[in-house]
Amino acid sequence: MERVKLEVRSRPERGGKAARAMRQVGEIPGVIYSSDTSTETTAITVGARDLRHAVSGATGIHTILDVSLDGGKARTAMIKDLQLDPVRDRVIHIDLHEVRADQTVSTRVAIHIEGSAPGVNMGGVLSQPVHEVAIDSLIGAIPDSITIDVGSLDIGQSIRLGDVPAPEGVTFTDDLESTILATVTVPTVEEEPEEEEGVEGEEGVEGEGAAEGGEGSASAAEDQAGEE
Repeated sequence: MERVKLEVRSRPERGGKAARAMRQVGEIPGVIYSSDTSTETTAITVGARDLRHAVSGATGIHTILDVSLDGGKARTAMIKDLQLDPVRDRVIHIDLHEVRADQTVSTRVAIHIEGSAPGVNMGGVLSQPVHEVAIDSLIGAIPDSITIDVGSLDIGQSIRLGDVPAPEGVTFTDDLESTILATVTVPTVEEEPEEEEGVEGEEGVEGEGAAEGGEGSASAAEDQAGEE
């Protein structure tokens, strides 16, 4: 998986007032959790623009980051949590988790579909119920995506997660049978309602009623206008 560099700075001041001041100048407060559980977390701040650039690739928030604190030596980390402002839909806090090369991590990877399903040529509809799957893997074995070939799918057939071999060093943690990655279904056809045959003489009656109703409506409108 591609790695992206991210520059962060240590944050001496904590508390809500300091955090609000940082956000006003385009900085996002956060913390880094060390891979050594005995080490305390480090309070940081990162530029909102720098963070957007880091997660703008195909792997999004699951990107592996080479985080440099105050210009020091980069250390590998992943985004553990993002807190969003529910109104403005912007990041207001970030948690990073440092990971070691020999440490198994849990993350998600994208599903990429390739090939042409025969069932589609027969009028079926190809759908992709899920676009990501959960995995456990060493940091160096995380793939950019999982590719599945739908070239053998006929109408009514599906590809489940259990049908796909996991890349070397990767373990799928979603349910292998219930997780459907791709399926070809029969298109839904909506039946048009049948037209009802008119009854002889009915049109004249409706016309007469409409005319009477129209006069009544006009009179009521005039009365209302007079009152106003």
